[in-house]
Amino acid sequence: MPPRRRVPVAEGAAAVRRWREGPTSVERPILAAAVRYTLEELATVAPGRSVEVRVPPFGAVQCVEGTTHTRGTPPNVVETDAQTWLAVATGQLGWQAAWEAGSLRVSGHRADLTAYLPLV
Repeated sequence: MPPRRRVPVAEGAAAVRRWREGPTSVERPILAAAVRYTLEELATVAPGRSVEVRVPPFGAVQCVEGTTHTRGTPPNVVETDAQTWLAVATGQLGWQAAWEAGSLRVSGHRADLTAYLPLV
């Protein structure tokens, strides 16, 4: 079942376009909309509950088919900041480069999302 959308597609796509124009100068509400929209896109492209992607403080989503968890910290987690997430989600930064730079924290053998990225 696809995730319930909280950010309308048109609004989310516009927020991502605005972020691409000036990543460091975008207003916080636009940054939040862009992050939430791309997280929702990831959950749509890779439905499931075996990996949790966290972009604090803006959102988190579970994705990728496979084993699921029900309590506590999931075994497969991706966590990063909003700027890194959007750069990876839009293809401006590669997954491996973000990981090597230490701005993308990944745990678990299923947490490699390169097959699903870039999203937009």
